[in-house]
Amino acid sequence: MISIRKSSERGHVDHGWLNTYHTFSFADYYDDRHMGLGALRVINEDRVQPGQGFAKHPHRDMEIISYVIDGALEHKDSMGNGSVIRPGDVQRMTAGTGITHSEYNQSTSELVRFLQIWIIPEDNGLTPGYEQTFFPDEEKRGRLRLIASRDGRDRSVTIHRDVNLYAALLDADQEIFYNVAAERRVWLQVVRGKVLFNDFLLEEGDGAAVSDEQLLSIRGEEAAEILLFDLD
Repeated sequence: MISIRKSSERGHVDHGWLNTYHTFSFADYYDDRHMGLGALRVINEDRVQPGQGFAKHPHRDMEIISYVIDGALEHKDSMGNGSVIRPGDVQRMTAGTGITHSEYNQSTSELVRFLQIWIIPEDNGLTPGYEQTFFPDEEKRGRLRLIASRDGRDRSVTIHRDVNLYAALLDADQEIFYNVAAERRVWLQVVRGKVLFNDFLLEEGDGAAVSDEQLLSIRGEEAAEILLFDLD
């Protein structure tokens, strides 16, 4: 079964400095039909205006992945990490027993657009941790490139959950396939462009929940970027 979550149906709040879309219930947006999929709890598409950002704020007991689509996002945290996240970078934070961090768009002219992804960890009270890895486009073009996993294989960032997260870049008419193991679920998120997902046309910002399916096909209807979550 494949259930489509259209971009236009997502929760949406425009704060001026932040224009944000919520695939699942988050903050003041609540819809009991869209509370996540398994361990996948949050996919927020955030657009941050130049010179603006998230002031220092706390998290705990969550795996947080940041995936920048456009622009550059400056990160600082209570573990002493400071970095700039750009397209191609994948950042993972284990909030565990508690962290604080800030995220800013230091550009004076360019918008930052990024996905904020939350995954529920296997255990609470983990030691906080941080990791950032760059994945060049050539590793994602025409194939599903593993970017996050439980065991950190193939240079993917390590998350404390049996989840495999893949990214892919597709040209128009380029097709890839994914075999879903028994009793696993999948979430597909279209980052940009358009794809034909089995028999469904998905556009930028659309998502799809998959259960009880064995073979998935993803074909670019135009140049596209996608994320695929394989979930326990």
